[in-house]
Amino acid sequence: MTVTATISKHTGSCLCGAVRYEVRGELGALVYCHCQRCRKASGSAFNAVTPISGANFTITQGDAALNTYRSDAGVCRTFCSHCGSPIMAYRESTPEALRLRVGSLDTPLATHVSAHIFVGSKAEWDDIHDTAPQYAERP
Repeated sequence: MTVTATISKHTGSCLCGAVRYEVRGELGALVYCHCQRCRKASGSAFNAVTPISGANFTITQGDAALNTYRSDAGVCRTFCSHCGSPIMAYRESTPEALRLRVGSLDTPLATHVSAHIFVGSKAEWDDIHDTAPQYAERP
């Protein structure tokens, strides 16, 4: 009897559909970041991200539509230049360690938030109502 390992695969896209991607392998822990930069970048109370390996990430359509904003801190945020949907981010110092924006996933996630980070600087109008651990900064 032969046992075959199943490789997890997730797909995602931007709002307008110009950009499509695939992630092979498991996703990391789902984290909500409440820092001011993530609030500004997402236009919301927090940014929902999961770490993935760049080796497991492939743009399957629309590579030319992608654009990247580099902050002074060396954080690069990649988004669709047509609709503005955030897709991923990475630090210049570790470009192979991506932070996938889970709102862009088309496949369902079988997980829940594992932690809230930078709650020390969260928006005053944002209330957290789950039981995930909360950290004032990055743990």
